[in-house]
Amino acid sequence: TPDNLRFEDPFEDEFEPEEVMDEENEEMEHVDENGNDDGKSGSDGKVQSWNPLTSEGLEPGTKLEVDESAYKMHHSLTPEWPALSFDIIRDSLGDARTRFPHSMIVAAGTQADRVDRNKLTIMKLSDLCRTGAKEKSEKELEDEILGEEYNKEEDSDEEEEDEEEDEIGELDPVLEHFSLKHNGGVNRVRAMPQKPEVVATWSDAGKVNLYNIRGILDSFERSSGGEGGSSRKFSRDPFFVYQGHSTEGYAMDWSRAKEGHLATGDCDGNIHLWTPTEGYSNYSNSSFKVTNAYGPSGGNLDNPSVEDIQWSPTEGTVLAAAECGGYIKIYDTRCAGRAMLTNKIHENSSDVNVISWNPIISNLLASGGDDGLFSVWDLRNFQSVDAPPKPLARFTCHKKPITSLEWHPSDESMIVVSDEDATYIYDLSIEEDEEEKRDEGEAAGDGSIPPQLLFVHCGSESTKEAHWHPQITSLVMTTALSGYSAFIPSNL
Repeated sequence: TPDNLRFEDPFEDEFEPEEVMDEENEEMEHVDENGNDDGKSGSDGKVQSWNPLTSEGLEPGTKLEVDESAYKMHHSLTPEWPALSFDIIRDSLGDARTRFPHSMIVAAGTQADRVDRNKLTIMKLSDLCRTGAKEKSEKELEDEILGEEYNKEEDSDEEEEDEEEDEIGELDPVLEHFSLKHNGGVNRVRAMPQKPEVVATWSDAGKVNLYNIRGILDSFERSSGGEGGSSRKFSRDPFFVYQGHSTEGYAMDWSRAKEGHLATGDCDGNIHLWTPTEGYSNYSNSSFKVTNAYGPSGGNLDNPSVEDIQWSPTEGTVLAAAECGGYIKIYDTRCAGRAMLTNKIHENSSDVNVISWNPIISNLLASGGDDGLFSVWDLRNFQSVDAPPKPLARFTCHKKPITSLEWHPSDESMIVVSDEDATYIYDLSIEEDEEEKRDEGEAAGDGSIPPQLLFVHCGSESTKEAHWHPQITSLVMTTALSGYSAFIPSNL
């Protein structure tokens, strides 16, 4: 009848539920040693994210389960002995690399249970493929709107490239490595930027060692199908051993402005400067002249240990030193025996563990302290004698000591920071909304997450160092007590 007449659609509408992602970069599930839920996943049984800045500490035996969708690439490696320090070796494959699979070379030093078991390991990690979900291309987004048949002929080449990438994604990572003898545990490892075959190490035996790894790098290149020079034997011993420091140290840095210039600092507060001699590229025990240039000074005589050193990225005679007691000092090698500027940046006298000089904006210096403070300084304000300098930015959200920080090699506002719990990536160009700031309180001062925080990488035990790869876009590598991690965040 006309009263019950109605239109029926033979095709029922289908709706896909919208996927809601947590704002955290990593989703972690709490499980106990037996793999059971420890009760922290919420009353409804759903997985909860864990952030070391805002969440409660993990109970002993609790494990974190990583959400691989937070990464474009994520690989981990567990070595025989943990490494306190490592450095990424520049290669000849080009800069700003983005296409998978990736390849990288790393120099790392061990912390073994016995002195005679320590070594400097040179590793090549290759076939590092994408592990996270692939981002949709413009073509795929266009197909969703217009249909797959639209411009099908023009897109045949793109389809072939996609198929090739899918095949590459099935590769297993490959590790090649050589180990070199090292006297004592390795406190710090740094490779010369201009000549990456020269690797320097700080030993806990109080010695600084220089190695020539040219033969190893050639071997890696030949294994990947390159020319790699002629096949030749290489020495497993350092070509230069310096014993002039009074004790061991951790501070070490090569100058990027002047080839072959090295600075090393020890726990007694002394800084030694290394100058290459004529014909130093022969790599012998006469390749460098070393002088004890600076000692304890400037009111920091009780605990003057030099924790970190950074050369200026633009001035070949200027370097900065981080010291215990809360001090940062600026030196000019043309002025012998004393610091040009001395500032106590931590009023509570907490140690300054690490510093990093911005390679693009040369007046910016970042510092990380034993009290968990992470700060950014304008060095033009260091010259004030009336009052201590004020930081451009200061983050108080970290609960553990800052163990490493490094500016991005090509983005002046991005920096990677690590503490013992995790590794964090900040973008300091992000400004906090003033209205939200008034409503919620000052960011990072009340336990909240700073708006500048882009990514958190968790799961490693006692993280010690983090470095950007200088040639692979947004790739970060870390070392911790539990091993190495190499990853590219999905949001970078």
